[in-house]
Amino acid sequence: MLLPMSPTSSMFLLAETRDNPMHVASLQLYLPPKGATALDIRALFEEAIEDGEVAPLFLKRPKRSLTTLGQWGWTTDDSFDIEHHVRRSALPQPGKIRDLLALCSRLHSTLLDRKRPLWEMHLIEGLEDGRYALYFKVHHALLDGVSAMRLMPKTLSTDPDERGMKAPWAPYDNTRRARSSSGRRSPVKEAVGVAGEVAGLAPALARTALNALRDQGGSVSLNAPRSMLNVDITGSRRFAGQSWPMERLRQVAKASDVTLNDVVLAMCSGALRTYMSGLEQLPEQSLVAMVPVSLHDSESKESDGGGNAVGAVMCRLGTDLDDPAERLATVHASMTDGKASLRGMSQPQILAMSALGVSPLAVWPALRLTDRVRPPFNVIISNVPGPTEPLYWNGARLDGLYPLSIALDGQGLNITCTTYSDEIAFGLTGCRRTVPHLQRLLTYLDDELAGLEKAVGV
Repeated sequence: MLLPMSPTSSMFLLAETRDNPMHVASLQLYLPPKGATALDIRALFEEAIEDGEVAPLFLKRPKRSLTTLGQWGWTTDDSFDIEHHVRRSALPQPGKIRDLLALCSRLHSTLLDRKRPLWEMHLIEGLEDGRYALYFKVHHALLDGVSAMRLMPKTLSTDPDERGMKAPWAPYDNTRRARSSSGRRSPVKEAVGVAGEVAGLAPALARTALNALRDQGGSVSLNAPRSMLNVDITGSRRFAGQSWPMERLRQVAKASDVTLNDVVLAMCSGALRTYMSGLEQLPEQSLVAMVPVSLHDSESKESDGGGNAVGAVMCRLGTDLDDPAERLATVHASMTDGKASLRGMSQPQILAMSALGVSPLAVWPALRLTDRVRPPFNVIISNVPGPTEPLYWNGARLDGLYPLSIALDGQGLNITCTTYSDEIAFGLTGCRRTVPHLQRLLTYLDDELAGLEKAVGV
């Protein structure tokens, strides 16, 4: 049976090309329990592979045919091969973190096979510090970042002594009651509801257009400058990641009366300013970031935990300003205006408005306009909340969690952050050719956090 795929999810399949893979990933580092080694963790995964249990979500593969009028839907893979999806790798000795990041960069550059369920998990051993690594790649059509983060606590435990736990791809116990068929709206009612929502967009669209012309934030930007990041890219990726104590960012946020996400954006602003200045590529006008906003709630998720529900706000980063405190104030004001522009809209209206703001990313490459027109925004910066407590898998502590995201034609760099326990991790995903020396941005992020601390007096 072919199940319908949401328009948002199918968009990621329609937009995908060899140079523009549409998958996201996470790099997870596990510290073996006392008395065990990384080889013991590998043995547990080997047992899980032999067991062969797989959650329904990870058996879904995309399909379209004449009977669906060419539209994408989901079907169950009746020839599922666990060993295609769960693979093993070992780092060359001595197994440094840079070797791990290089491997993840290569893995992140390859497309997922559309004739199979759209995910892979790579079990990676050989790190010199004794940790064990997982690289988990999944197509954005199947899961967005928030959905993936919500699945993680269901496959891990807060109890370091718990044993007998299943593999991350195995079925998990879902105690929440699924929506019954009687509680679902009929297709006709759904269509009528959507039509009504779209009809109500006119006043919101007028406000958004006015805000864009005034450079006041919202879901649409008309003021992003051309930059080195906004060109056609290749399919080769480079990844860099680092984490910082969340308390440092909280102190800056508290001292300046802004949000934690404002501090994240200000760190990115200062790092990009330093990076692009060093390459003599900094535009005179401020860069604009597209900041995804999660719209997930108890009614917006698919029953198996998958799906996409993401809106967008455009944020002026203040990269044209010298002072870190002024950049932070600019970011805060822009995000405040952007969130205010979405207030009062329903979820479908926000999705439609956000789609309007990012639509040039799909249209311009097809028309070969990427290098000829101003970009709708310069960089994507997202912050995905993760688990707040330390998590374990059969006694192995999840010791690091780093996100890898999507770079696109016209958007050669993506910055995604994930919070976990008491740390926040920055994952930088870029085109190898478009964004040279990507790892330098990690140093500049650290410098900018120190600069913000000094500027606000903490």
